[in-house]
Amino acid sequence: MDNHGLFAERRSQAVPPAWVIGTILLGILAALTPLLFSSGPATAKANAAVTYVPQTRTYYIAANEVEWNYAPTGKNQITGEPFDEDAQVFTKQGPQRIGSTYIKSLYQAYTDATFKTLKKRTPAEEHLGFQGPVIRGVVGDTIKVVFKNNLDRPAAVHVHGVFYDKSSEGAPYNDGTGAADKGDDAVAAGATYTYSYEVPERAGPGPMDGSSVMWMYHSHTDEVADDYSGLVGPMVITKASAARADGTPNDVDREFFLQFKVSDENASPYLERNIAKFAGKPAKVNTSDEDFGESNLMHSINGYVYGNEPVEALTMKKGERVRWYLMGMGTEVDLHTPHWHGNTVTALGMRTDVVNLLPASMVVADMVPDDVGTWLFHCHVNDHISAGMITRYRVLNADGTEGGVTQAAPDHAATH
Repeated sequence: MDNHGLFAERRSQAVPPAWVIGTILLGILAALTPLLFSSGPATAKANAAVTYVPQTRTYYIAANEVEWNYAPTGKNQITGEPFDEDAQVFTKQGPQRIGSTYIKSLYQAYTDATFKTLKKRTPAEEHLGFQGPVIRGVVGDTIKVVFKNNLDRPAAVHVHGVFYDKSSEGAPYNDGTGAADKGDDAVAAGATYTYSYEVPERAGPGPMDGSSVMWMYHSHTDEVADDYSGLVGPMVITKASAARADGTPNDVDREFFLQFKVSDENASPYLERNIAKFAGKPAKVNTSDEDFGESNLMHSINGYVYGNEPVEALTMKKGERVRWYLMGMGTEVDLHTPHWHGNTVTALGMRTDVVNLLPASMVVADMVPDDVGTWLFHCHVNDHISAGMITRYRVLNADGTEGGVTQAAPDHAATH
C-alpha cells in the first residue's frame, strides 16, 4: 500500500462517520438548551414581563374638607387607661385648647368621574388613616388621576418618581412654561383637572429593591400648609414580572402604609377655624402662647396618637409575607426611627427592627412574622414616644388564633 492509501485508511479510522458527528452535535445542543433557554427564575421573570400587558390605571381623587380625630377612642390604647397629664397636653379640649379633633383636607377616592360616590375602603385599606388612597402602577403602565378640588382654596397633586411633563407636575413656580402648562399647578376651588403619568423602568424597583417600591403624592400649591392640612398619600410601583392584574406585587401577602409625622396644626390653613369651632373660649386663645402651640403638635402615625389606630387594621398572620411602606413628612423635628417589637424586617438589604425616616423619605421593609402576639410599633425618639407617636400591630397564628382565641385578620385578598 502506498503512502497515500495508508493516510486515507488512517483518516477513515480517526474520523467518525457523519451520522455519529450529527448525533454528538444534537446531544451537545440538547445539553446547552436549558442554559440558553432557561426556564429558571430569571427567565420566568423575563417571560412574565413580556406577557404583562401595560394598561392605563385611572383614579378619581378629590380633596375634601373633613373633621379628623387623632384620638377617637378617647383614651390611651397603649396603656388601656385614660389619658394622663402628659397626653392631655395634646388631647384635652378646653377653654383655650382645641383638643384632638381638627378640620383637615384629605385626599379621598371616588368610584367615577361624577364624584358622587366615595369609594369604600376595603378591610386591607382601613389602616391608611388620614392618608390618601393608594395609587398603584406597574412598569409600562400609564396612570391618570382625575382630581377634583372640593376645598375653598387652590390645591393640586404632585407625584414623586414617575414620569410626567410640565402640565402634570402640580407645582407652581417660575419654570418658564406658559398658560397651557399651568392648569395643574393650582386647581381652583370646585374645578377638576386630569394628571397623566408614565411609568418607565426608572420609576420601578432598582437593582437592590424587591418587587415594588414606594413613592408619594401630595399637594404642592402651598406645600407647607397643604402638607399640614393633610393632603398626602402613597404610591406603589411594581415591576412587570411580579405584578398581579391589580398592580399589587405577587410575592407579597399583605401590605401596610404608614406615615410618621408631627402634624403641626399651627401651620394648617384651618387654625383659626379650628379655634373657633373647638376651643371653649375662642376669643381667649392666644396663638403666640408657647403652650398653645405645643398642644397642636400632633405626633401621629397615619393620623392617630397613643395607639388609637385600631389594632385590627394592622393585623397579620404568622408566616405571611408582609410588606411595610413607610414615609416621613414634616420639618427638622421629624427625625423618626420606626421600631417593631417582636419581629424583624429586611430593609435596604439589611436585617433590622428599626429604620430611619427623614421628611419626604420613603422606606420599604419586608417582614415574615414568626412571633405571635400584639406588639408595639413606634418611633424610638424619646419625646415622640411621650407625645404619642406609638401604635400596635398584631400577629395571629396561621389558623387565625392568638392565645387560643380565634380572631379575624383583615382579608387582604379582597384587593387582589
